[in-house]
Amino acid sequence: MATVPLPLPVDIEPIAVVGGVVATDLIDLTSDPRALESEGWWVVVAPFDAEPLFARFARRRPTSGIPRGGGIWRGPDRAAWVSSIDREGFDRRVERIRSLIGAGEVYQVNLTRTMRAPLPTDASMLALGAALARANPAPYAATVELPGARVASASPELFLSRSGRAVRSSPIKGTTAPGVPFTAKDRAENVMIVDLVRNDLGRVCDSGSVEVPGLLTAEEHPGLTHLVSTVEGRLSDGMGWGELLDATFPAGSITGAPKIAAMRTIAELEPVPRGMYCGAVGWVDADRCIGELNVAIRTFWVNEDQLCFGTGGAITWDSTAADEWAETELKAAHLISIASGADPR
Repeated sequence: MATVPLPLPVDIEPIAVVGGVVATDLIDLTSDPRALESEGWWVVVAPFDAEPLFARFARRRPTSGIPRGGGIWRGPDRAAWVSSIDREGFDRRVERIRSLIGAGEVYQVNLTRTMRAPLPTDASMLALGAALARANPAPYAATVELPGARVASASPELFLSRSGRAVRSSPIKGTTAPGVPFTAKDRAENVMIVDLVRNDLGRVCDSGSVEVPGLLTAEEHPGLTHLVSTVEGRLSDGMGWGELLDATFPAGSITGAPKIAAMRTIAELEPVPRGMYCGAVGWVDADRCIGELNVAIRTFWVNEDQLCFGTGGAITWDSTAADEWAETELKAAHLISIASGADPR
């Protein structure tokens, strides 16, 4: 396997808090997905548009779900955050996507923008992860400190889980404030992505095994309500993590449909790389052939001296620029307020 050079920078102690455990004692770091079919317990950090990292740790212990250590989190000032796309530019991009939909080139494109603020001195992602866990608990939360990957995720979305040959994905599409009904657009978005995920899994699963046991289920999360569906399948003989990731990454819920055309549009319209946003973070137990990866939304990461956060939404023919901008603001508001505050400890 091609291994990322060690030793590690002295100012980062490799650690991961994910899947209900704290993992320490890093023993291997690679970008080769074949590692996930070898042996040991691995943390997966896969940016949307860069090489993934697979980190094997020697020690694990159960966690309460709140990362320990890292000191007190004190984030950047709320006014320090800037967006990669301003309101006028966002409006133009929404109209560009609608024109592509009208021309029959795409049906749905996920348009995102990146928020950035100066990284606080001596900032620890463990401290930010703890602040998120207290104020915004999430089912697929993950905090990772690795050379080249510093992430604190409060993701509500399952990208992939695997148990032997059984695989599952639960795409989120459709977001509203608590108590506000979903629209026909929300439901249409979700159904389109379910079809895309079925197609992706069908590339590596036994014929006829891909099913949708849950469709358009409402889930409550802090400050938001999501529409969630679930797609399951059975991996074909000879298919492993590498083939599964090749067939499904990045997640359809944060790209659009058709996926290849949506990805081309994303590359055309988004002015900066997504980085960790819309990638995946999770864990794989290679010995037991099980694992779970999130969709890295509601996620903070470090890029040089900047703390970054992404927010976005699906643009369809029925979209209006004002509504879509408001959705990106809704998704970002609570998380940015946590990252810009002081940990109450």
